[in-house]
Amino acid sequence: MPTSTATPTIFGIRHHGPGSACSLRRALEQLRPDAILLEGPPEADALLPLIAQADMRPPVALLLYVPDQPQHAVFYPFAVFSPEWQALLYGVKNDIPVRFMDLPQMHQLAIELAEREKLIAALTVQREQQESNRMAPPPSSTETIDSQPSENAAPSEIHLDPLQYLAKAAGYQDGERWWEHMVEQRRDARELFAAILEAMTALREALREELPDAHNPIGPQREAYMRQTIRAAQREGYERIAVVCGAWHAPALAKMPSAKHDAALLKGLPKIKIEATWTPWTYSRLSYHSGYGAGIQSPGWYDHLWTTRDQVTIRWLTKVARLLRKEDLDASSAHIIEAVRLAEALAALRNRPIPGLPEMNDAAQTVFCFGNDLPLRLIHTKLIVGETMGRVPSTTPRPPLQRDLEREQKRLRLPPDVAQRNLDLDLRQPLDLDRSRLLHRLRLLDIPWGAVQRTGKVKGTFHELWQIQWQPEFVVGVIEAGIWGNTVLKAGTAFAVDKATKAIELPTLTQLVDLVLLADLPEAVPAVMDRVQAEAAVASDVQHLMAALPPLVNVLRYGNVRQTDLSVVAHIVAGLIARMAIGLPGACASLNDEAAATMFKHLTAVHHAIGLLQNDDYTATWQAVLKQLSDQQGLHGLIAGRCCRLLLDQGQFTADEAARHMSLALSPANEPTQAAAWIEGFLRGSGLLLLHDEALWRVIDDWLVTLSAETFTQLLPLLRRTFSTFSRPERKQMGEKVKQGSKLQEARSNASGSDFDVERAEKALPLLMKLLGLDKNV
Repeated sequence: MPTSTATPTIFGIRHHGPGSACSLRRALEQLRPDAILLEGPPEADALLPLIAQADMRPPVALLLYVPDQPQHAVFYPFAVFSPEWQALLYGVKNDIPVRFMDLPQMHQLAIELAEREKLIAALTVQREQQESNRMAPPPSSTETIDSQPSENAAPSEIHLDPLQYLAKAAGYQDGERWWEHMVEQRRDARELFAAILEAMTALREALREELPDAHNPIGPQREAYMRQTIRAAQREGYERIAVVCGAWHAPALAKMPSAKHDAALLKGLPKIKIEATWTPWTYSRLSYHSGYGAGIQSPGWYDHLWTTRDQVTIRWLTKVARLLRKEDLDASSAHIIEAVRLAEALAALRNRPIPGLPEMNDAAQTVFCFGNDLPLRLIHTKLIVGETMGRVPSTTPRPPLQRDLEREQKRLRLPPDVAQRNLDLDLRQPLDLDRSRLLHRLRLLDIPWGAVQRTGKVKGTFHELWQIQWQPEFVVGVIEAGIWGNTVLKAGTAFAVDKATKAIELPTLTQLVDLVLLADLPEAVPAVMDRVQAEAAVASDVQHLMAALPPLVNVLRYGNVRQTDLSVVAHIVAGLIARMAIGLPGACASLNDEAAATMFKHLTAVHHAIGLLQNDDYTATWQAVLKQLSDQQGLHGLIAGRCCRLLLDQGQFTADEAARHMSLALSPANEPTQAAAWIEGFLRGSGLLLLHDEALWRVIDDWLVTLSAETFTQLLPLLRRTFSTFSRPERKQMGEKVKQGSKLQEARSNASGSDFDVERAEKALPLLMKLLGLDKNV
């Protein structure tokens, strides 16, 4: 085929804009190109035919990743209103060759990884130099890695949004609003793109010296590769080539340097293996200002502009009214009419051709929300951003693990949904039990599709409350987890065994036991339990033993509903409790405030865990340890107070015994700070005990009264921290009790005064007894 000399038609667009998409579609229909080149990854060219399939529904994204390092990945999202998507649809449905022309990700990711390795190596060298010469003065700011502008300087505002200059010149707050009003709201086809090219050419020329390549190190290579792709299409003889790219790149493609110049820029670029696939996307992720296209603030609004050809204002505000009605908020037809009038009036006052989103929001907040911004937040989440999630064809290439997960989601009737859902799983039902296993296996693989909710509203060991919400980036986690196996079960098993082998702390292993049993990974249990037994046999740190106990107790208490063999776990728990009982008094001696606070948390968690076991021997052993600690000399007040409170709650101490311990702790011989710590340990979390026990109330009241003004001021932050853990009703009742006590004391003082006539009062008693029915003669 002879080489073509035809000049390509450049269409500079915004990556996600309904006006640009509509204008581009009309321009393509006028041009009738024989080839379409788009800014995008050439590795995904083979996936383009999938666009024409009926079950492909945007928003979707191209995912490109390094097979052996899936965490290094990049997304190219597309919405139905994206100009590139409309160009792809036009080309695929009309059998026009369509190609991506951006610098391949095999080069871009390779450059990124190489730069990252250089930076890490430089930081390592710098750290080693500082450690080897600690006495030397630190390097000057011009010598440190962090001060290098080419590596870590923040990108300038102009580079992130070059349109800012044009926006400010036209009186707009930001480039996005300028582009929306000047470009997105116009639909005049090819003339629009000629104006964009002229504006971008002038802008690039004016900013040539203000945009150093350091902020975009591969920008010249990207544009060089685009030009090489255009030349390749010309060599193939295409006459009407449509080039769709970001508006900023348009001037660089319209006026091309020599092919030799571009070849020199692209020579010697590093490479890395890349794989590509389609994945569903969401409008909420499209609103993020990161990644390809830099995101947009209002994808739901743009979707409305794309799908609504007439009466845009009326239809949008009708959507707002329907949403508010659904949430039981007042929104009538009269409200809609008034809001439409206000939006159109605002657009006229602001010299806008039609009402935009700011005018819509102002009208909705004034008419529907009565000036309140809370309903406007709901409108923003549900409509302006939206909760739409796309879909990709079943024939899309996927890793084996992702396919297995999709089969499990279909079998268990758990479709991935961007909206939050609450699940109440009854583990006695096979379907719910399998759902629980799947969610726990994904949690183990660091794919947090679901989070366990501990609301306490549902009782019983057979219930699990989950909150699930699928996020598009979980796909990367699934691909990354594929190194452990081709199914969720095999991947979870291999991951658990590997984690157990590498774990060096007992608490980590016991938490892993809990996860493995919840996820029902029988092949991983022996390996994990062997590691737990080995570490428990040599563990000497009492705090490690205490941290390891609660997860194992959860397994013993709640694991039976899953029909798992818990005999090995019971043996380990018995050994942990015995060794902990022996070592705890010594571990609690001579603790500073920080260590005491940590021990307090462990002590409370272990007490709760032993209570769950409902084993008389374990309970007796634990109570004996608590009694020993409560009487131990030199124990930190926080720990001593908590031990006394736990024994009182379990009935091992009477109220009088607790009052005696409190009196000893609050005696003048003790340091006031230690006394305040004892009160904190005894009372933290609940004030009901003080409200209902007069003896304890009087002990604390008397202690406070004896404090000097200086000591009270010193202890006030500690006491305030303790009382802040009480609920508001408890604090209110305490205040009322103090108030009543003051009135009672005042009455007693008045009663003991010289003005009180006892003889006259006794004369009234017989009559009062008759009135109250207490006179035996009546």
